[in-house]
Amino acid sequence: MTTIALYNLKGGVGKTASCVNLAYLAAKDGYRTLLWDIDPQGSATFYFQGKLKLKGGIKKILGAETEITGALQPTGYENLDLVSADTSAKSMDILIGEFMQSKKKLKGILHALQDDYDFVFIDCPPGLSALSENIFHAADIVLLPVIPTTLSIRTYQMVKDYFKEKSLDLSRMMCFFTMVDLRKNMHHETMGELYKDKRFFENYIPYLSDIEKMGSFQAPLEEFARSSYAARCYRDLWEEIKEGL
Repeated sequence: MTTIALYNLKGGVGKTASCVNLAYLAAKDGYRTLLWDIDPQGSATFYFQGKLKLKGGIKKILGAETEITGALQPTGYENLDLVSADTSAKSMDILIGEFMQSKKKLKGILHALQDDYDFVFIDCPPGLSALSENIFHAADIVLLPVIPTTLSIRTYQMVKDYFKEKSLDLSRMMCFFTMVDLRKNMHHETMGELYKDKRFFENYIPYLSDIEKMGSFQAPLEEFARSSYAARCYRDLWEEIKEGL
């Protein structure tokens, strides 16, 4: 089982849209796939039209009152299940402070799914916290969507410094550019510079309206705009990620 955490220190970078589309493509390829929506905004749950199956689920899972298997629900798409967001996620750091003596608590929780899934995608909340550190320990890949602008690059550097500070394996931090507009000189120049870092996938996600329409359709791109350029970009990115694994 490979765990991929879609994460960024800041919000508004297309993290959830990417998590939903990549998880969908993994399932479409025949891999048994789970998306765990830990972001309290619950956008991934919304895109998959998910419902709260276990009220206070995250609190109960962290407190060992129930197994994560009790929170699983089908998405309606073959090979793709969901652990939906719930309101208890708003106090996630408090819960982690109470229940997590180990930085590897989430890794232990996910271990129960080892024989059931090929891929687990985690839609993470923004910020650096006890939760994010747990996610970094649990994930095989921490996948950062990065907008090629000054502030996004700054947060990318901050996350990289955090990995070094905490002695985390930096090879597990992988990135791709998102919301790209190559008509802008800054985007073009920034991408050219950061590709030298050897941490970014070559394929990127452009800034396109079809991606924004996911909220209207409550579905991944492949379901309502398969022939679109945006959908093709996600397919190309997914193929490159698979090769990188």
